[in-house]
Amino acid sequence: MSLRVVRFGTPRLRGEGLRLGTVRRPPRGVRKEDYAALGYYDVWLPELAPSAPLASWALSTPFTAQRWATFARRYRGEMQQPSAQHLLALVAALSAQTNISIGCYCEDENHCHRSLLKALLIERGAIT
Repeated sequence: MSLRVVRFGTPRLRGEGLRLGTVRRPPRGVRKEDYAALGYYDVWLPELAPSAPLASWALSTPFTAQRWATFARRYRGEMQQPSAQHLLALVAALSAQTNISIGCYCEDENHCHRSLLKALLIERGAIT
């Protein structure tokens, strides 16, 4: 089985599996029952998203190498909370049993928390 990283709103790939919404806010103007059909997510896990203050800070100015490093450090710190740790362990374990995709709205995966989240999951034994 495997773990993938996706951008919400993109067509699903064959074998992609369950899409997990690792964002603080659901998509605007989309009915809940349409989230999965429109390529967003099947299950919403906002606890794995950056906090509202961190996301606001991250979106306030374009990333530089230093800003990205600061964001990464702060996000990893937030993921040390017990609730996040439990979810990370769960998702990593599930990836050994079924295909899972984690996603966000950001265009650039390299400057998005989902790249950091993928690394955190791999550190916990997720299968890629």
